[in-house]
Amino acid sequence: MASISTDKSGNRRIFFTGPNRTRKIIYLGQMPMKTARTIKTHVEHLAAAVLGGHAPDPETSEWAGSRDDVLYGKLVRVGLVPPRESVEQESQTVTLGNFLDQYLNGRTDIKPSTRCNLEQVRRNLVDYFGFTRPLASITPGDADEFRINLLGKLSENTVRRNCGRAKQFFRAAVRKRLIQENPFAEMKGCTVKATTDRFYFVTREEADKVLAACPDAQWRLLFALARFGGLRVPSEPLRLRWGDVDWERNRITVHSPKTEHHEGRESRQIPIFHELRPYLEEVWEQAKPGTEYVITRYRSCNANLRTQLQRIIQQAGLEPWCKPFQNLRSTRETELAKDYPIHVVCAWIGNTQAVAAKHYLQLRDEDFERAATRDADSDALSTHNPTQQPTGDSGTSWQETTQAHEDHGLMPPISGVCEDVQTYIAPRQGLEPWT
Repeated sequence: MASISTDKSGNRRIFFTGPNRTRKIIYLGQMPMKTARTIKTHVEHLAAAVLGGHAPDPETSEWAGSRDDVLYGKLVRVGLVPPRESVEQESQTVTLGNFLDQYLNGRTDIKPSTRCNLEQVRRNLVDYFGFTRPLASITPGDADEFRINLLGKLSENTVRRNCGRAKQFFRAAVRKRLIQENPFAEMKGCTVKATTDRFYFVTREEADKVLAACPDAQWRLLFALARFGGLRVPSEPLRLRWGDVDWERNRITVHSPKTEHHEGRESRQIPIFHELRPYLEEVWEQAKPGTEYVITRYRSCNANLRTQLQRIIQQAGLEPWCKPFQNLRSTRETELAKDYPIHVVCAWIGNTQAVAAKHYLQLRDEDFERAATRDADSDALSTHNPTQQPTGDSGTSWQETTQAHEDHGLMPPISGVCEDVQTYIAPRQGLEPWT
């Protein structure tokens, strides 16, 4: 057990029994009693671990490791923790390449696509800094220069993603106490920026031309699932099974690998839209008995669907647009948002309203035209159909309407009341209250 003592000047001290059953003292200086009691509790746990020859509990270990050099040095001097200098020396021997490889090998929880993206950032870091560069020697200034170097080679959003993942790498190194600070910690702009200049609305006429140029029914369905169903291609169509298609209720259950790590977002349901149904039925009629997956011909990981779609677009006599599958999905969400509440549309598309507004919903020229036309129509409507009370010369008079309501019992007659009001003369009232 440990105890706390306070001298006349208010300085706190902790007394405890250390190794070899000797009495140890930790001088804390002036501090609140509550803080001193917290330190006392952890000192007791550390002393028990030393006496018992075992590691302290994780909470106490984390507490000790996060102390400043002054308090940590006091714990070292009484034999409760090992010297911190050994950790610092070890961090100087850890190289960038070895740490990144160790980190990636330990991430058994990530998907193949995520691993591929992280490995690309690993290559960029090693190419710029070198495999044997000590991890602790990389400064925030070095991180800024790394970003500038990438801007000369990659697009802005790709650089943002790279720097965000580099920040993730070094944050893990900080948590493992291999480095004191994350050189990317203060770097801004490490998330994807919305690029509205790359938006493209795929009209129904263009979609029809592309569908006519598709080589087979499954390619037509792939295109239709993106354009009319709003699915993410290729991940969501390739997971689609015939068991997910509910013909009776006109619904499709879409399994989403991208959002499955969020609770309740591993799948969603969409309607079998009338534009989508013919292409789904065509593939269903061609499917062999016992077929599990809806899309069977383009499931290979080497099938570059994006490149194939660009070729199909060219064969249709159109100019390929940027981000072909992304803009098909964006087009569908923009289209649906005109006719359905936004929360319904986001539930079908599988994103949040914030993401939809930033990355999907498009502002089109026809929106301005509709607004201008609607204003003109509204003005014409208000001119020809004013909202003031009608006179006796236009439409049904107020007296006729009132009489009709009285005849049908919809309102009580009020003529008597009106006569009383009209014939009653209010008395004059001066400054004094009238009685």
